[in-house]
Amino acid sequence: MIEIGLNAVIVAVDDPQPLVLTVATPVAQQAPSLPFGPFDPERHRTFEIGLREWVEEQTALTLGYVEQLYTFGDRGRHHIHSDEGPHVVSVGYLALARQTSESEEALARENATWRSWYDFFPWEDWRSGCPGIVTEHILPALERWVAAPVPAGSPPRAQSREDRMHQAFDIQDGIWDEEKVLDRFELLFEAGLLAEARRDGRPAALERPCLPPLGQAMLYDHRRILATAISRLRAKLKYRPVVFELMPRTFTLTDLQRCVEAISGRHVHKQNFRRLVDKAELVEPTGETSTQTGGRPAALFRFRREVLKERPALGLRVGGR
Repeated sequence: MIEIGLNAVIVAVDDPQPLVLTVATPVAQQAPSLPFGPFDPERHRTFEIGLREWVEEQTALTLGYVEQLYTFGDRGRHHIHSDEGPHVVSVGYLALARQTSESEEALARENATWRSWYDFFPWEDWRSGCPGIVTEHILPALERWVAAPVPAGSPPRAQSREDRMHQAFDIQDGIWDEEKVLDRFELLFEAGLLAEARRDGRPAALERPCLPPLGQAMLYDHRRILATAISRLRAKLKYRPVVFELMPRTFTLTDLQRCVEAISGRHVHKQNFRRLVDKAELVEPTGETSTQTGGRPAALFRFRREVLKERPALGLRVGGR
C-alpha cells in the first residue's frame, strides 16, 4: 500500500536569517520535522491546491511562490521495519511566505517554530568567511574517508571520492558553489558524518566511535528535502525575482542586500550589489524614506512588477566574494 503526502519547505527571512518552518514531533526525543499533510484526491484537484489549503488551515500563512521540488519515495525512508505498513511517498514543495501576527498565533497553537536553516546546515553560511566547522571538522573527516578503502560491493561511481570531495568542498582557491547544498549533504551522509547516517544504520557511520556535531538532524529524510529546497532557491535567485516574495512591500537596498546574502550564504560587496540592482532594473524608488536604520534616512524602494513583461531572466546574479 502506498500513501501520498506533501512536505512543505516554507521559507521566510527575518533579521536577516533564512528561516524554515519546523514542527515538533510527538515524541520529545525525536528530531524536528518539516510540515507534512496528506493529499486527498477527492478534495484537491492538484497537489499544489492541497498544499496551499492545509498550510493555510494549520499555519494561517498565505503562501506566495510555490514550486514542486522532487518526489521522495526511497524504501525505508520512514524507518518501517521489514517494510510493514504503508509506504509513504512525499512530494516535496518549496514555498515562500511572510510572517504575520495572525500566522504567529496559529503557529504557536500548532507547536510550529521558525528556525534558521543554518541550524541544520552550519557549513553553508559563508557570509563572514569560511565557517570554522568546515576546516575543523568536515575537511579532516572527509580526508580520512577518502583515504580509507572503498568497501567491497559498493556501487561503482563515475568519480572518485577525492574528486567528489573537492567539487563539493573546494575552499583552497576560494571557490564555493553555494548551489551544491544537496551534493554536500549527500556526500556527508555517504561518508557517515551525519546523525541520519547512523540512525539509518549506514556502515560508514556505525564504524565511527562518535560523530562530529554537524548541524541539527531532522526526522526521516527531511534534512535531505530541505537541502534540495535550499539548492533550488539559491539557483532560482539568479534568474527569477523570487527574493521579492520574501520582502515587505517597501524596503531599503540594504534590506534587500541582507535578504540576498541570507539566502545565498555569501557576503556581497555593497557597491557591487547596488550596481547589479540598478542594471537589472528590478526596483524603483517610492519617494519615501526610512529612519529605522539608525543613521540618516534611507530611500525606500519597491519591486517593479512591469519588468515581468519585459524579459525572461530577472534574477540577481550574485558573484563570488
